[in-house]
Amino acid sequence: MAPEERHQFGIETPYQRLALQMQDILGDRGILKEVIHPGEGRPIPSHASVSIHFSGFLEYSDMPFETTLNHKYPRMMKLGRDVTLYGLELGLLTMKKGEFSRFLFMPKYAYGDLGCPPHIPPLATVLYEVQVLDFLDSAQVDEFMDLSVEEQNDVQLAKLLTVVDTQRNFGNLCFNKKRYEDAKERYQQAVTVLQNRQPLNDEEKTHLEEVKLPFLLNLSLTYLKLEKPHKALCFGQKALAINPQNTKALFRCGQACFEMKDYEKAQDYLILAQSKKPFDPDINTLLKKLGLCYKDYLDGEREMCSKMFSGFKAKEK
Repeated sequence: MAPEERHQFGIETPYQRLALQMQDILGDRGILKEVIHPGEGRPIPSHASVSIHFSGFLEYSDMPFETTLNHKYPRMMKLGRDVTLYGLELGLLTMKKGEFSRFLFMPKYAYGDLGCPPHIPPLATVLYEVQVLDFLDSAQVDEFMDLSVEEQNDVQLAKLLTVVDTQRNFGNLCFNKKRYEDAKERYQQAVTVLQNRQPLNDEEKTHLEEVKLPFLLNLSLTYLKLEKPHKALCFGQKALAINPQNTKALFRCGQACFEMKDYEKAQDYLILAQSKKPFDPDINTLLKKLGLCYKDYLDGEREMCSKMFSGFKAKEK
């Protein structure tokens, strides 16, 4: 039945019936919302980067025309840049972390008069189901990163530390979602900011080095996940330059050397790490694995030498 015929006989469509139980969030019935599962904390701010799952549906269709549910870890999206549907961005500003809600977007807040052929017809009202996994307010970071190095040096230290802490949270969020390249970029940006800072005195210099240390350790681990042990070793050694007794840094260097099959150096780092934490299961497990690999490596070397010498003896005869 055509829409005008349904209207003539007073027949409501599924979306029209659904709209009756939804909240008008703008006052013009352009965006309607139904909270399925409430979230916690404050609403998403306008300059945040968000991690969300969403699915978009046309009326009378059971299958979404777009969805993120086929991605275990959806990418972070920056509001005002990466969220292309106007209604969805406005809807997100009403949501909280952990919230799952349903939205109806009228055409002017969705795909307009023309739609988006071939999937979205003209003047289509669309339904979106949205779940907020996490968000981080990146306004201060964006503002700081737009400054020149000289301008960044003029910023109060407390603000700089807030910026690098936000970058750490971004990096950790990406790392936990196995988005290692994104995590690496966030950690590296924080290290660069800290390195560019001109300390006012020795006390501030020491403090900046202490703040930098966990970022170097995170970079070392991230490069191990990216299967780049040479880089992992480099950042592990930079961490040791700040604190030669740091157990994590020793362990990271041991891991990197192990992956590079430099078993002697790996053993040196790991034994030093073990001396700091004798009962650490990760250190002891890797040492056992190293022992087996080192034995196989030495056996292989002996066998190769034996074959070489037997070849020389055969030639002498």
